[in-house]
Amino acid sequence: MIAGFTLTRYIARMFIVAIVTTLTVCALLIFMIDFVELLRMAGKYGAVPGTTLLRIALLRLPAYIEFLIGFAVLVGSISALIYLNRKSELAVMRAGGMSVWQFLGPGLFVGLAVGIFAMAVFNPLASRGRATSEKLYAKAFGNEANLLRAQGGGSWIRQNGADGESVLGAAAASNQGLTLTGVLVFAYDREGHFSERIDAGSAELKDGYWELQDAWVTRLGQEPEKFKSYLLSTYLTPDRVQDALGTVFSISFWDLPELIQAADKAKLSTERLRVQYQSLLVRPMLCLAMVLLAATVSLRSFRSGGIQTMVATGMIGGVGFFLLSEIARQIGIAGLAPAWVAAWMPVVLVLAISTTVLLHQEDG
Repeated sequence: MIAGFTLTRYIARMFIVAIVTTLTVCALLIFMIDFVELLRMAGKYGAVPGTTLLRIALLRLPAYIEFLIGFAVLVGSISALIYLNRKSELAVMRAGGMSVWQFLGPGLFVGLAVGIFAMAVFNPLASRGRATSEKLYAKAFGNEANLLRAQGGGSWIRQNGADGESVLGAAAASNQGLTLTGVLVFAYDREGHFSERIDAGSAELKDGYWELQDAWVTRLGQEPEKFKSYLLSTYLTPDRVQDALGTVFSISFWDLPELIQAADKAKLSTERLRVQYQSLLVRPMLCLAMVLLAATVSLRSFRSGGIQTMVATGMIGGVGFFLLSEIARQIGIAGLAPAWVAAWMPVVLVLAISTTVLLHQEDG
């Protein structure tokens, strides 16, 4: 047995309390900032009930927390180890014959468990909350707010349908990409020849077709024709490709594999979806890496001095890791590297460096 059950439980509890405390503080700060921003939006676009703003802020709070889980594990682990170090409890454990790997074992287990929970349980809940908040946001602030939020190019997609291919663009997307506003479509026949241009106020994805509202249809050699409702065929379905024009962060981890397959069949770009899936898949290892990174800067004896510098170095290293991860993510989305490389390489790099540093510190 690595250590006594009581000691193992004590160390694990220290890590859990520190990580949860860090997440709670971050969540409160994010909630207040987001709620103030919603109040500003409400004042700009019209009166919105405070209860609605509160619901929006609470529903999308888990999605914001999800981004900070790795950072919370790093800060929480540093806090837990510094507390044990300052109380000389780590020194007592060392004197009792325990190696660094033995008293780090409970912390590594907690980090791994947090990562698995974040991937398999928390992510689906956060995705559902984010999707619901997007609906409430669109309903509360209307299309004008959505258009402003999506300015700078909007969303474009090339799709296939029973009548041929089409290129569909939207100024804004809500409801995970199922509802579009400011829609522009260039439709082609089965032979690939341009057939018509469609300008519509909004569009909603149904089973096998887009339903466009208030559509102006312009065909070659003909005057534009107005339709209250106009249908555009598509192989995309609401239950399988909800994020074709939306955000990948609104999709549950468990839905991504099927979504990627459906997007492949529809000849859509899947790099963003694949990178997101691999990023979620690597999350347990990411949390494990954060515990190891925290250990490299928190195990130095207080009597030796310089602990503040070491902790600052660890925090800077954590920020550097997350910047590297974001750069790798963008490289993967651009298709310059496989999705698994973009997601896994930064984590593997931190694991390797942290393990090497710990071995050097403890074993010389």
